[in-house]
Amino acid sequence: MTSTAGRPGRVAKLPPRERVLDAAEELFLSEGIRRVGVQAIADKAETTKMAIYRHFDTKDALVAEWLRIVAAEYQAAFDRVEAEHPGRPGEQILALARFIAEGLPAVSHRGCPFINSLAELPDRAHPARQVIERHKALQTRRLVGMCAGAGLPDPEQTAAEITFVLEGAQVSTQNGSVDRTGDRLMRIVEATLARHHSPAGASHATTN
Repeated sequence: MTSTAGRPGRVAKLPPRERVLDAAEELFLSEGIRRVGVQAIADKAETTKMAIYRHFDTKDALVAEWLRIVAAEYQAAFDRVEAEHPGRPGEQILALARFIAEGLPAVSHRGCPFINSLAELPDRAHPARQVIERHKALQTRRLVGMCAGAGLPDPEQTAAEITFVLEGAQVSTQNGSVDRTGDRLMRIVEATLARHHSPAGASHATTN
């Protein structure tokens, strides 16, 4: 859904609902949620506002569905690394970090859809913000599970450190404050896992 190559011909082949979501994604990422109106989405999707409202009751519902799709893509990355490295949670964590690292060039151009959306959705009752919060909570649970499976002495602390690195790398890439963020991200995650695996790391985790 994120590719824009050959967009006119590709979009013409999409079903109406997917065409609306495709147009919404492109506009939300390039211009922001608040600045994009339903008419602009209709024009981009080569349809009408009335047709959009047949699929989505409100613009908020459309935003929430778009973010549900983005969240599902990230959860699919968890599924993929688990399938590729069965019974090896340490390798799963590293593969997940590589997935984020490899996606950083796109972040530098468009930004992280979750970070961008949270900045525009201060109301925690907004349905799209709730989608993001549920996704992040599930992501944390799955990462804690991987850390526990890897035998790390403090899975929640290790997962928190890795999360800070993964999300911080995306922000730093977006604002251009750090170079070679992908390489640095991988080195930090590897060092974090090694430190928590070491006897000193285990002793430190026990005494805190």
